[in-house]
Amino acid sequence: MLECTIELDRLSPRVWRRLLVPGSVRLDKLHRILQAAMGWEDCHLHMFRLDGLIYCTPFDDFGEDDLDERDVTVVSTAGRVDSFVYEYDFGDSWEHLVTVHSVRRLSKGLKFAVCLDGAGACPPEDCGGVHGYQDLLRVLDQPNDPRHRELREWAGGTVDPDEFDVAAVNTRLQTVR
Repeated sequence: MLECTIELDRLSPRVWRRLLVPGSVRLDKLHRILQAAMGWEDCHLHMFRLDGLIYCTPFDDFGEDDLDERDVTVVSTAGRVDSFVYEYDFGDSWEHLVTVHSVRRLSKGLKFAVCLDGAGACPPEDCGGVHGYQDLLRVLDQPNDPRHRELREWAGGTVDPDEFDVAAVNTRLQTVR
């Protein structure tokens, strides 16, 4: 079992989750776990930068030095380092720092990932990365801004950057296969 914290890099207010992850899962499933934990919709490419190597899903632009994330487990890779980077959506470039707190065996296996704690709402997909999200929050906080109505409709209403519900995260984690 891996205990780790995932945090969106360079974002204020902080968005982070503390997780327990079954050590036997492969990195492709860790990707789905991180998506569920953070609240992303899994509609963009991603990669792991870990110990000087890149792990990703093979696709047309798969580099000859890139490694297939389906070939390695969490314990065999992430269990060897103190931290690594998970990047999601190469256009918006959402970099997440994953800090490894411990790797240990449990007397009973962990079937699903579990969120222990966290803070902050995940930014909306396709909002333009860190700067786009901060601009979105600024405009939504200023009803007189000429873009307020348009961005409020685009975001589906209000966006509360402090919103976090550990039970909702754990419900999403239960669906990850």
